[in-house]
Amino acid sequence: MLHKVLFDTVGNQAAKLLMSDGTRPTAEVERQLKAMLQSALAKLDVVSREEFDTQQTVLLRTRERLEALEKRVAELEQQP
Repeated sequence: MLHKVLFDTVGNQAAKLLMSDGTRPTAEVERQLKAMLQSALAKLDVVSREEFDTQQTVLLRTRERLEALEKRVAELEQQP
């Protein structure tokens, strides 16, 4: 969803730049601009906010489990 909004926003801005001579770019030009933008963004190493939030949750849960295991190991090491 965010990608579509971003593509549309950048496409509209590019169209405004192309209208500087008073003519509106064709739908085909706008389509090609959006396609070029999608292609460029696909090459970037980015993740969606949803993916980021999911991984952040997984990391937090993993950290909590690690701390619990470290505590348990320390307790076991204290036993004779």
